[in-house]
Amino acid sequence: MGDQNTGIQQKSIKDFDPPAKPRRNKYAFACTILASMTSVVLGYDIGVMSGAIIYIKEDMKITDVQVQIVMGIINVYSLLGSAMAGQTSDWIGRRYTIVLSGAIFFAGALLMGLAPNYAFLMFGRFVAGVGVGYALMIAPVYTAEVSPASSRGFLTSLPEVFINVGILLGYVSNYAFSKLPLKLGWRLMLGVGAVPSVAIAFGVLAMPESPRWLIMRGRLGDGKRVLEKTSNSKEEVMLRLADIKAAAGIPEECVDDVVKVTKRSSTGESMSAWRDLLIRPTPSVRHILICGIGIHFFQQSSGIDAVVLYSPRIFEKAGITSADKMLLATIAVGFVKTIFILIATFLLDRFGRRPLLLSSVGGMILSLIPLGVCLTVINNSHTKLPWAVAICVASVLSFVAFFSIGLGPITWVYSSEIFPLRLRALGCAMGVAVNRVTSGVLAMTFLSLYKAITIGGVFFLYAAIASVAFVFFYVLMPETQGRTLEEMGQFFGKYAKWRSGARELEMQRNKAVVDGDGDGNRSSGEGQLGK
Repeated sequence: MGDQNTGIQQKSIKDFDPPAKPRRNKYAFACTILASMTSVVLGYDIGVMSGAIIYIKEDMKITDVQVQIVMGIINVYSLLGSAMAGQTSDWIGRRYTIVLSGAIFFAGALLMGLAPNYAFLMFGRFVAGVGVGYALMIAPVYTAEVSPASSRGFLTSLPEVFINVGILLGYVSNYAFSKLPLKLGWRLMLGVGAVPSVAIAFGVLAMPESPRWLIMRGRLGDGKRVLEKTSNSKEEVMLRLADIKAAAGIPEECVDDVVKVTKRSSTGESMSAWRDLLIRPTPSVRHILICGIGIHFFQQSSGIDAVVLYSPRIFEKAGITSADKMLLATIAVGFVKTIFILIATFLLDRFGRRPLLLSSVGGMILSLIPLGVCLTVINNSHTKLPWAVAICVASVLSFVAFFSIGLGPITWVYSSEIFPLRLRALGCAMGVAVNRVTSGVLAMTFLSLYKAITIGGVFFLYAAIASVAFVFFYVLMPETQGRTLEEMGQFFGKYAKWRSGARELEMQRNKAVVDGDGDGNRSSGEGQLGK
């Protein structure tokens, strides 16, 4: 007893402090930064087209229908890129797929900048769209597979950060080149987008390949070396390695640097993945697929791309008629989106996915309703209403802020981390396809829609869709913070079952409390089921 007291007296107060939170892995951070920068090209295209289309319409004398098509068609074209990226990333690896996406977008940006007519511009949009599809699918997959679980939310949200950086750069480009002659200004706005894609493609060559892809190809030694650089401890390396080996069907006792992995033909493997994902999915995979597809659909159907792409038109309808003021207001939109997405990256691994997601969607609903009201009032008023104009601008900024702090980044984080390893590339490609189709439909119908139901009515419609999204997220989507990628499948099916039998689970918890083991069981249950 005396020895114990002496030992306690020799300890300082620091010895009783909780263990320090592990630092972010700098190597994993550098890798994900490079990979995520691929998303700049998509953001730049979204941002720059919102202003460039004003001058393209004037120069090429195109109609509003043609404006809608040129604005939204890149999302449809990107389907081809995202569909091809799933197979390409499995064949040549995640890293070289990122390089390929940059090269394709480079060609598309040059073609758009040199377009002599509308048809040639559409061809450039097609090429750029394929590159965008590649980038959208592969950047989140790579970052999810490189990131340690403790900071995966932060790192996997980086592609969305760089999309917003690209949007802001596009808005700034609009304003910077708007003073040039009509035929030159919009061409420079579009053509400058080729510059970052080249730099990114060369930078990505310095990155390692995804450890999961390496191990799936039987290159255990290479995969383990990457894990050692991207993990926070030796224990985490061994845990991640064991999980990936199990998912890849490699025996745990196998320690060779290179092993022979039995591979099916690419056609057979692809058919097997489609079957397991769509035709005969397990309850867990079915739940994952619903969540992965649903979050992508609601991210776009709640109206974000309509606001970002047509913000000059929205501000014009709100009563801002000066071209300079409209472009400055769009820069404010880009600035707010970028600031709040940066804030979100630091909150994802602290507060979790669900709280941020639900708060985000709730804030979007509360922003869309006053926007719809004020636009309706302005539309039916014969005099300028400064207070209504101010509320419209504030509502747009509030909408993009709430989107950026939750639904924007979490869509990519969530969808890239929930699919099983063998189905991840295909599942993410399907999610991106839904995302781009929904975005394309909104972009190509916004002008026609607001002429049919008024511009205020459009935002009431988006508010209704966001309300449905809130219910969907609350009921179906569990917390995934801190989970390894390999254990997601174990707990999604249980979560779905838990939601349908919440009353029974509550009775079990109450019984556990009576038995004197309530705290332990409750903690365990919430850990498995995701609160």
